[in-house]
Amino acid sequence: MVAFEKYGQHQPLNRQAERFAREGVDLSLSTLADLIGHATVALEPLHALIAGHARAADRLHGDDTTVPLLAKGGTRTARLWSYVRDDRPFAGGAPPAALFFFSTDREKTHPNRHLGGWQGILQADAYRGYNDLYQPDRTPGPVTSALCWSHARRKFFELADIAGNVRKGRPAHEISPVALEAVRRIDALFDIERGINGLSADARLEARQRRARPLVEDLRDWLRAERARMSKHAPVAKAINYMFEKDRWTAFTRFLDDGRICLTNNCAERALRGVALGRKSWLFAGSERGGDRAAFMYSLIVTAKLNDIDPQAWLADVLARMPNLPVSRVPELLPWNWRQHSAQQKAA
Repeated sequence: MVAFEKYGQHQPLNRQAERFAREGVDLSLSTLADLIGHATVALEPLHALIAGHARAADRLHGDDTTVPLLAKGGTRTARLWSYVRDDRPFAGGAPPAALFFFSTDREKTHPNRHLGGWQGILQADAYRGYNDLYQPDRTPGPVTSALCWSHARRKFFELADIAGNVRKGRPAHEISPVALEAVRRIDALFDIERGINGLSADARLEARQRRARPLVEDLRDWLRAERARMSKHAPVAKAINYMFEKDRWTAFTRFLDDGRICLTNNCAERALRGVALGRKSWLFAGSERGGDRAAFMYSLIVTAKLNDIDPQAWLADVLARMPNLPVSRVPELLPWNWRQHSAQQKAA
């Protein structure tokens, strides 16, 4: 309960201690912190299996978000990284899983370490820190980049957001007609994707070749023509250049030739949503060890949620059973196996 309240419900340990004290249970902050530490040690075999399952994917979603880290005189900006395996959009069959890492900065060495030895398709934004993964001479081979259309659309949407302009005190007419049209065209691609989500990779590929490819080719030609008519310093020109810089268009359009690829990396962004909510509650990570523990527990809790499992019920059962469970049976406790085991128990 303490672990889930902290990482699943975003309740810092000091608030939990205060609540326990009001109920007549005197638990110090250090005792609660020790409980979290003991839990991460006990759950390490399960975390290793989830990490192995995530790394076995041919395709991963990747993203990161900021985490304030307590430092001398204030806080510094650290990072939580998320890599998500989710094959449900193309009916892949493998259970979804999330893997989190903590780092004190956003250097490119971190993705290199997180995905060392892994090769496949990485769905992510255009962060340059991933570039080493795409190098042809990488061992065991280059990672294939598939860029996110939500990130591209966002840059146009901000220039075409009438309500947002009004909210910020700008005249409603100060929007870009080109950006508005770009949003409309990109939204047409999203409409197609909503209709084929969950179909097989082959069915998705056929629909994209038939319906999405002509729209994408028209969008490419139209964007290039519009860019040629405007100053390179225009905000909308920068939004267009984001899609064409350094041959990014190839990575943006890779989904047209592979039914497994999603149009966005929103899957990883959703996995980080809890962190964004939690920042407002717990304010900062108290130490690097605290950040590592957070990444560890987020991996477990988010994976449980992805598999429609109650994280607190699952953690309670797992921590109770693991001490007496042979190592060979630990896979039974993985969220997707635990659900099946629970269903069998209820049936019996």
